[in-house]
Amino acid sequence: MIIYKNLVILGTSHISIESIKEVRSYLSKNNPTLIALELDKNRYHALLDKSKKASSFQVLKEFGLLPFVLNMIGHKIEKELGKIVGVVPGSEMVEAIKISKEKNIPIALIDQDIRITLKKLSKTVTFKEKTRFILDIFTSFLPSKNKIKIDLSKVPEKDLLLSLITKVKDRYPSFYKVLVEDRNKILAKNLYNIASNSKEVFVVVGAGHLEGLLEELKKMRY
Repeated sequence: MIIYKNLVILGTSHISIESIKEVRSYLSKNNPTLIALELDKNRYHALLDKSKKASSFQVLKEFGLLPFVLNMIGHKIEKELGKIVGVVPGSEMVEAIKISKEKNIPIALIDQDIRITLKKLSKTVTFKEKTRFILDIFTSFLPSKNKIKIDLSKVPEKDLLLSLITKVKDRYPSFYKVLVEDRNKILAKNLYNIASNSKEVFVVVGAGHLEGLLEELKKMRY
């Protein structure tokens, strides 16, 4: 957790029991003016109402093959990992939303529309990265002594997280730019716009955005 000006920023793992507890612990002891979540309207409603989640066919039709494949793989991985630790993906966000309603604290959705992100991804990712991604998926199932062991119930430590982010940035620069770098700028801009009118903002974002988001906020001289 990072405190910067009037922002209290919690970096979470979307399938971590620890993240749910941290959200609950902070909000049980504090009453921020606003709770800001790394969600857009579509993902917000999908979390609360599974029937509003976009179907795989809709993703394929609207955004093309690559976003369709990524959507399928991403949901499958999160779902299976969630089963291992007994946590539904996004539960820390749902917990924050639940408590916000109980304590009558307004919610701000600060992420970019997922449809814009997927469209950018389909246009930006190179053939080389697509091929590399597919190969990495297959080789990930093979035994290796170099595989990193991660406790899924907790948020990865800072050094491990930075190491993983660096590997993604080096191996998939277009993926990194669209999914992390560009969104950090959007998150920072939206936070900047709402924070000036709030005494204290509790921010819940994926841990992979934490350092980049802080850097963007500092660039804005907030």
